[in-house]
Amino acid sequence: MPTYVAFLRAINLGPNRTFAKADIVAATEDAGGADVRTHINTGNVRLTTSLRSRAKVEAALEAAYRERAGFEIPTIVYSPAELVAIAEDARELTAARPDLERHYVYLLKDEPDPALVAAIEARSDDVNAVVVRRRAAHVLLGPGYRAGGVDPYKTEKALQVTATNRNFNVVTTLADLWCS
Repeated sequence: MPTYVAFLRAINLGPNRTFAKADIVAATEDAGGADVRTHINTGNVRLTTSLRSRAKVEAALEAAYRERAGFEIPTIVYSPAELVAIAEDARELTAARPDLERHYVYLLKDEPDPALVAAIEARSDDVNAVVVRRRAAHVLLGPGYRAGGVDPYKTEKALQVTATNRNFNVVTTLADLWCS
């Protein structure tokens, strides 16, 4: 059975959107997932399933999560190879910028429009940058991060696709833990 890594958007951010790890595991199993693992309580899930397309896995998980949690939980799914590629990109981008204070990775449900990507990447300057590769947007914040052309929250909205973010450490740790 294929393995997937799912990232849940906007859970455990306040009293109205709580979704405990045990409930995530149970809902994932209800959706047909097996060998379910979670990592920290921000909605990182590894599973195997007989489903063979990302869209079907996302739909099954979103339905099961909605049923169990009582609210919509957008879910972004990657194959292990895709997550490894994102982690490799993250390592490459971080290594090229030893001055970084923060590196956020926006995990995208779909590839954004190339014209939007060009416009967003054009906001980069000598301190802060956005780099979009396939279904991941890397927000690189340099010394003395300042609001300007690169704002993580505005970047997410400007991409016009469903996204959730994780920091560099979470993305690279999950790729190493679950995809090697």
